[in-house]
Amino acid sequence: MQARHSIFRTGFVHLALIAYTLISLFPVFLTIINSFKDRNAIFRAPLTVPTPQTFSLIGYQTVLGQGDFATYFQNSFIVTIVAIALVLLFGAMAAFALSEYRFRGNTLMGLYLAIGIMIPIRLGTVAILQGMVAANLVNTLTALILVYTAQGLPLAVFILSEFMRTVSDDLKNAGRIDGLSEYSIFFRLVLPLIRPAMATVAVFTMIPIWNDLWFPLILAPAETTKTVTLGSQIFIGQFVTNWNAVLAALSLAILPVLVLYVIFSRQLIRGITAGAVK
Repeated sequence: MQARHSIFRTGFVHLALIAYTLISLFPVFLTIINSFKDRNAIFRAPLTVPTPQTFSLIGYQTVLGQGDFATYFQNSFIVTIVAIALVLLFGAMAAFALSEYRFRGNTLMGLYLAIGIMIPIRLGTVAILQGMVAANLVNTLTALILVYTAQGLPLAVFILSEFMRTVSDDLKNAGRIDGLSEYSIFFRLVLPLIRPAMATVAVFTMIPIWNDLWFPLILAPAETTKTVTLGSQIFIGQFVTNWNAVLAALSLAILPVLVLYVIFSRQLIRGITAGAVK
């Protein structure tokens, strides 16, 4: 009976995830199909797919012809990949320490890190900008990497620490008996067992970084450090907006997120549903 109930819960969670995915992808679908239409078709029939009469590549031609979008994409890739790597590394190490070792202030440290989830980092924009100016990091990718790493660490520690507690103590103690150092236990025994959680953190960390407009606009607005989201704003004017170019730029910006989701989808679903199928 318990096994049947567990199977039912697993199936329900998977169906809910599929439904949520379809609903979430509908705006993405609309953005992509409208990026291949002429301007009149975008406003007259936004819900229909392009036809031979309405098909147009003017948006993509404008995007590739105006602005240095190759540089924008490169900047976004560098910032996103480095920030995710740092969040996963430091977040996993902090989660391991909090879940494995008992010391005075352990609970308070966990609560302190959890506060970072509840308080948006944008509230400290002025102080962050002043710090970056003092450190001479304005208009550098380093500034964005540091901010996004700090932004993603609280959630990473919160998620990974829960998964760290599920790793068998017998396995870790066996490694210590065999002479493994704490670093070897962490990298060779613990990390491979929490890959679904790592994939979940990576996806949920990437999306806010890749789509963010606020910090690139504040900390790195120079032409050489613009991200793809900030670069897309050149087609949005106060009185006139080039919707073909905007939709084309957004469609190109969506592709890396979709590729990442496809790559990590299995691990992502396992990480999300882990607590629901125990």
